[in-house]
Amino acid sequence: MQRIALLLTCTLCASLAQATPLFSAGDPVTGKAMVEKQCISCHAERFGGDGSAIYTREHRLVKTSAGLLTQVRNCNTNLGLKWFDDEELHVTRYLNDHYYKFQK
Repeated sequence: MQRIALLLTCTLCASLAQATPLFSAGDPVTGKAMVEKQCISCHAERFGGDGSAIYTREHRLVKTSAGLLTQVRNCNTNLGLKWFDDEELHVTRYLNDHYYKFQK
């Protein structure tokens, strides 16, 4: 009986892990502040308005949660932002919660 309970618990945990985005540990409030401080001006310059068109355009580059995290890391590296891993997760979490809505 205990083995069955353990097996069911492990199965449940595995399913939850698969449904949880890679960046769920990020804080979306912190991420929003970081995006507003360090991302919006460049995006607005390139896409007009408030810059959010980069996230909502029809042929956007990001198609998965892993792709979103990769894109945030690329921006961090290419622009020399010097964010730590947890800060990348904050930004990614905010962008996903607000624009992308990836489930895993």
